[in-house]
Amino acid sequence: MKIPLSERPRERFLKHGPAALSLLELLALILGSGTKGKSVLSLAEELLAHFGTLQNLKRASVNDLLQIKGIGSAKAIQLRAVFELSSKESQLPGRAKYPLFSHKDAYILIEQLFEQQSKEMLAILLRNVKGDVFHHEVLCIGTLTSMIVHPREVFSVAIKKSAYSIIIAHNHPSGDATPSNADLKLTKILQDTGDLLGIPLDDHLIIGSQDYTSLWEKGLMPRARY
Repeated sequence: MKIPLSERPRERFLKHGPAALSLLELLALILGSGTKGKSVLSLAEELLAHFGTLQNLKRASVNDLLQIKGIGSAKAIQLRAVFELSSKESQLPGRAKYPLFSHKDAYILIEQLFEQQSKEMLAILLRNVKGDVFHHEVLCIGTLTSMIVHPREVFSVAIKKSAYSIIIAHNHPSGDATPSNADLKLTKILQDTGDLLGIPLDDHLIIGSQDYTSLWEKGLMPRARY
């Protein structure tokens, strides 16, 4: 059965705006067209059903997408380009001042940076004397299981931008937010370096797939603040 013209995603987008469209309709707009015997909405529905969640779809490679009947190289590349653009946008350095009252506020600010990462990644949040975050950025990306970072990479940004204190955050691709011995060792090194430089490390957030751990909350950073 054909969809009435007024109810097609493109027409609904033009009439009501993007917020009125469902996830399927937005995905259908990206795909552009269906295939012989399969509407673009059916193709979008099949994609989501195959990968289970939008997050899994965002992580899918071109080869993964090509396994879906009706997704050729052009559509696969287009999907990957859209998701990659979204990922890069979320990694742009923050500019607005963002007040922090707890580790939860810090997590909410940077959680999107880690949504699609399959490798370890470390980000830094710079705070002013009032405790507001005025800048955040990704410092480095490692491998599936490890990441090497030197204190000078962390504090060079803080010094350059005259930060009063910092928070660091990194993810565990395994999804488990439990701090490792290496995490605790890195925290101690950065704490000591920050004390020497007069730029305290206020917290270290470990980001998992469903939750996170604040080392400040665990009582492992008694000199830090929120």
